[in-house]
Amino acid sequence: MPHVITQSCCSDASCVYACPVNCIHPTPDEPDFHTAEMLYIDPVECVDCGACVTACPVDAIKHDGSLDPSEKVFLELNADFYKEPRPRPLLAPVVPPLQVRAPGAMRVAIVGSGPAAMYAADEVLTIPAARVRMYERLPQPGGLARFGVAPDHRRTRAVSRQFDTITADPRLELVTGVEVGTDVTHQQLLADHDAVIYAVGASTDRPLDVPGADLPGVSSATRFVAWYNGHPDFAAVTFDLSQPRAIVIGNGNVALDVARILTTDPDRLAATDIALHALKALRQSKIEEVVVVGRRGLAQSAFTVPELIGLTSMPDVDVVVSDADLQSLPDTDPRARILRDLPRRPGNRRIVLAYLQSPTAIARTRAGLEIEFARNELVAAADGTTKVKPTGELHTVSAGLVLTSIGYRGRPVTDLPFDDARGTVPHTAGRVDGVAATYVTGWIKRGPTGFIGTNKSCAQETVRSLVADYNSGLLA
Repeated sequence: MPHVITQSCCSDASCVYACPVNCIHPTPDEPDFHTAEMLYIDPVECVDCGACVTACPVDAIKHDGSLDPSEKVFLELNADFYKEPRPRPLLAPVVPPLQVRAPGAMRVAIVGSGPAAMYAADEVLTIPAARVRMYERLPQPGGLARFGVAPDHRRTRAVSRQFDTITADPRLELVTGVEVGTDVTHQQLLADHDAVIYAVGASTDRPLDVPGADLPGVSSATRFVAWYNGHPDFAAVTFDLSQPRAIVIGNGNVALDVARILTTDPDRLAATDIALHALKALRQSKIEEVVVVGRRGLAQSAFTVPELIGLTSMPDVDVVVSDADLQSLPDTDPRARILRDLPRRPGNRRIVLAYLQSPTAIARTRAGLEIEFARNELVAAADGTTKVKPTGELHTVSAGLVLTSIGYRGRPVTDLPFDDARGTVPHTAGRVDGVAATYVTGWIKRGPTGFIGTNKSCAQETVRSLVADYNSGLLA
């Protein structure tokens, strides 16, 4: 296998279109693209040309001879993906260039400056005469690429280089420190532009609905991530790091990120872009163990395999999983290969992955927090799915800090319709339902799913809808 995709894959599919033999999958037009944890290189079809290496914005593709020991598992992951024959054309489908009717330049406003906004701007600017004005509430752009990616994920954060290239285009005007809906209205944007694209993400947390969830010492992983990444809205927030144990409720990639940051040696974090106030607090931290709790089983974990590989590769932190949980995984599950036979090293901090538990109440004591959990079991439902059922057994765990990480949620956008159940703006192929010349892309469009690069194909759909409307005279 000449080349291998590794941990920091962002799934923007730049490599797919660079590959001359169509050996990188899934491609954006394939059904499993939006659910795949990463992209994979066919070890048989790869011709070792290196085009994918150049195209990758996050340096995720390596030659198999240059893999670190912790990255060798990606050889197996790439090969496993192609165990079953995958019918495909010789070349990936070509995305036709955007073309607009003459005369005049198309003017587009984009609200937000995160990955979804940047990819949308990149698409619009493929039209030679197009102009983009991007509005960002904060003093600096980046969105989740700046304030959501963990500082020790250096290669993933490297996608910002690509975004810097986009914002350097003289046809893009970046307006920071301006909040749409407060400082400027939607109607004003429409008066000055042919169309408006909202790429405002899903910026709030799904709340934990148990007694005591609002107690001091209980916060969200989203706030913690923003705090250690230097988000200006959270610079003054404090977290109790004075007790030996912290609990993270939820087990997605963000949950593993915060567990890793809480247990990483601060001297190693000092070499990253972590905020100085966070580094100072973490140097004084007394946390020795972080328990990451999921209400379902290990097989239903929300984190991705690449994120798990990064967690288990930490030299000074042990990852602990019970034998019972490990036995629930089939040998063919890559998580089984990663989690079995992990070392236990005296003196190391620990990240414990705990399963089949749901928080039912949180109480404040003199020593800190007491979290009550109900034990669960998995049962087969009539529709063939697996459901969680409480067993009736309760137990408590003490901690100094509780962080909830049970999902993101979009907020209503002024002057736009909002689906409160899904936390998104209703749309048809990116066109906001019932609002002329207005579009959405990213998480406010599809919900909090996918990775940084997934926003690229999402933006392509939205911008193509916009251009089709422009060419039909609907935006005149």
